[in-house]
Amino acid sequence: MSSTTRSAFLLAALTVACARSTTVTPAGVPRAETSSCCAAQGSSIAERHRVAAIATRRFTHAQLWSALAPSLAAPGISTREIGRSLQGRPIRAVTVGRGPTTVLLWSQMHGDESTATMSLADLITWLGARESEGDPVRQRLLSALTIVMVPMLNPDGAELFQRENAVGIDVNRDARRLSTPEARALKALRDSIRPAYGFNLHDQNARTLAGARGRQVAIALLAPAAEQTGSYGPTRSEARLVAAEIASVLQREIPGRVARYNDAFEPRAFGDLMQQWGTSTVLIESGAMPGDPEKQRLRAINVVAILSALDAIATGRHRHTDPAAYESLPGNARATVDLYVRGGSLVLPGAEPMRADLTVNYEESVAKLRPRVREVGDLLNVVALDTLDATGLFLHVAPESLTERGGARWLRLDSPARITVRRGREATSEVVRRIE
Repeated sequence: MSSTTRSAFLLAALTVACARSTTVTPAGVPRAETSSCCAAQGSSIAERHRVAAIATRRFTHAQLWSALAPSLAAPGISTREIGRSLQGRPIRAVTVGRGPTTVLLWSQMHGDESTATMSLADLITWLGARESEGDPVRQRLLSALTIVMVPMLNPDGAELFQRENAVGIDVNRDARRLSTPEARALKALRDSIRPAYGFNLHDQNARTLAGARGRQVAIALLAPAAEQTGSYGPTRSEARLVAAEIASVLQREIPGRVARYNDAFEPRAFGDLMQQWGTSTVLIESGAMPGDPEKQRLRAINVVAILSALDAIATGRHRHTDPAAYESLPGNARATVDLYVRGGSLVLPGAEPMRADLTVNYEESVAKLRPRVREVGDLLNVVALDTLDATGLFLHVAPESLTERGGARWLRLDSPARITVRRGREATSEVVRRIE
């Protein structure tokens, strides 16, 4: 489908959804139909206002702000420096809207978790676009909310695409001590604007399943606990309702790929302490989806999730959402490997073929780059994202995957997986697939 066709389709879907008669609650708040409208509109925004200069998951602080510069010059959008990273890069907050309810969204506090950063960039572009000025959803958000976004909290980590900051500290485990300038900047911003709602935007392990045998998780949600017992006071209860609203929308968009993140209290983490400090906070974790190596589809899904949440807060719709939509989500389960090769016979130089299953994990799981051998043997109960049935085939291991010493060879776990799947035991037999 071409870009033009997709845009036309999305706009048609938006028109139909928004034209439906709405069911009104006793409080006068539109119910599910408004959610449907925001899902369609979120998809349209992700298509039409995508920041083209940011097209992959890896980009630097300078590249992000250069790409955003035209949108940040739009009337009604303000940008201010809230601090500097350890290496002196400015940490900026973007503010839009004039409403009485303040919402804070922060992304890329882990430098290699950039999916939501791309989504915030697209939303900023939409909010600043002249063509969006008559949009009723935009008008509703800007009149009801003051939206403050920190698209890249850890610019030093982003420079190397690593989780931690320049000194190796996980900024999301520094909410208690506030040792890092990045953590202090976020805490000071929170204290100065006193947001009613917060969105903690991350990427999670791509090998996570929705439940022990479910599908690969695209989005995991959490209303973090504010203390050890995990009780639901007013602040956390409000966050749970927002999470339930997001879950309701996403289950229609990506059925079976939405999960609930582990809710054990973490006294060093920003999401948990934001909740404790009185900001109703929702964690959104982007996992992975098949065929989406740069997370561009998940980028669009995040736009849908964030827009739906903001509109629900602006209208108060979330307060009429059943919390079971969140509570009933399957939990995150990290019980999977990237690739399971079953039923084949392993061929090492100078040795007889040996029946053995084999599993592989990629160093870069999302893009399936740099495979490594994880386990070899009878792996009957393995759960994997992808399975290759090699029954009757032969797994020829390349010399560079082996450790050699004194004329002997070892296939060691965690060695680079350079394996050719062939029809026969001979090195000249037909190639079925290469793992490399």
